[in-house]
Amino acid sequence: MTDFDMNTVKRLHEMTGASMADCESALEQCNGDMEKARELLKKQGKVTAADVDAKTVMRLREVTGAPMMDCKQALKETGGDTEKAKEWLRKKGKQLADKAAGREVKEGLVYAYSHHNGRLGVLVEIACETDFVAKNEDFKAFCRGVALTVAAYSPLFLDRSSVSAEALAKERQIVTEMAAESMKGKPQSVIDKAVEGRMDKYFAEKCLMEKPYVPDDSKTVEQVRTVLVGKIGENIQVRRFMRMELGG
Repeated sequence: MTDFDMNTVKRLHEMTGASMADCESALEQCNGDMEKARELLKKQGKVTAADVDAKTVMRLREVTGAPMMDCKQALKETGGDTEKAKEWLRKKGKQLADKAAGREVKEGLVYAYSHHNGRLGVLVEIACETDFVAKNEDFKAFCRGVALTVAAYSPLFLDRSSVSAEALAKERQIVTEMAAESMKGKPQSVIDKAVEGRMDKYFAEKCLMEKPYVPDDSKTVEQVRTVLVGKIGENIQVRRFMRMELGG
């Protein structure tokens, strides 16, 4: 039997956001001392948005582009650890993007970018579900970022599924022969793993969605798209692109 009533548990719950059960357990371990129980909950990683410094939330938002409430929740779930919070947000964005992927996209933009000297132009088609989102500034910024990425890297394909069977077979043959030659005597499983690693590198070099996103090259185009889907809540798809260079 505890020597504190449920109102005390409730106050701690409201103060920290931890579950009622966790609050009750913390109070029991701290002999009903509210401040000690709160510190114990913090040490256990049960920090809430209320305990997270506003500047930390803002910095996480600036780095990830996620909504403020999601940043607060991520910091809460990860005990205030910024790096873990980033990963939490990435996973949430991926889950939302996967759920949205099956929804039909009929709206969007065909965005045109021309380099300042007029010698290079890019068109990208990016689709969304509603015309409201097509007018959204974050969506427009993403369109521009994708166009800048196309201009900078001149990718050959949109994504892995867009690589032609012929190009894929040719590249796999090349890397398989290279791996077999350079790794003579190694187990076949090791060689096969090396081949897959080199194929991943090929996709990263040739596919737009795997290129570093020019406005923030710490993320790929696909990672930025995933974050944007999580932020906006609509299915957003990069459909196609065209890059033209004078004399090219």
